[in-house]
Amino acid sequence: MLLTGPSGCGKSRLTRNSGLPTLNLDDFYHAGDDTGLPQRFGIVDWDDPRSWDGAAALAAIIEIATTGTAQVPIYAIKLNRQIGIRTFSVPGFHSPHALLLAEGVFAGELVEPLKGAGLLAGAICLKRPRLLSFWFRLTRDIKEARKPIPTLIKRGIGLLRSEPALIAHWESQGCQPMSFGQAQEALASLTADG
Repeated sequence: MLLTGPSGCGKSRLTRNSGLPTLNLDDFYHAGDDTGLPQRFGIVDWDDPRSWDGAAALAAIIEIATTGTAQVPIYAIKLNRQIGIRTFSVPGFHSPHALLLAEGVFAGELVEPLKGAGLLAGAICLKRPRLLSFWFRLTRDIKEARKPIPTLIKRGIGLLRSEPALIAHWESQGCQPMSFGQAQEALASLTADG
């Protein structure tokens, strides 16, 4: 199952509430000092798929789906780089109903390849009112000191403006837009079916 949505829309909270094994796709970002990364707001554009290693994320998901486990990166957003590697395992992998939730702003990029591989249970685009996403994103990013505050505000306003286009893009990739409650029910239904 794939889960995407704007930064600050509640994806992490939803995954915690789901109880499902969750692969954080943000761990597949490129290092901030890699050459040729897209730029926006005076920093690397972390909302552009070119800042992310989609091939490595896809390979990890396929390996987990095939073997139940994979070595995946640990990424520190504040440092803009990978800080280690961990073993990711799906409990009860041998069950025919084992389910993995892969969450991140670029999850939509994986819809078609996972569908083609017969590994897609579904794809959700989590939606909440734009101003709420802006507020939760800004307070989280300031609390975690992810970037300088002026940069966070400038980036936040840009994302607020582009959010309708982002959601339309995720829908075009095959992600179904849902509110938090609808997404929670959809995940609970999948878990109950297992």
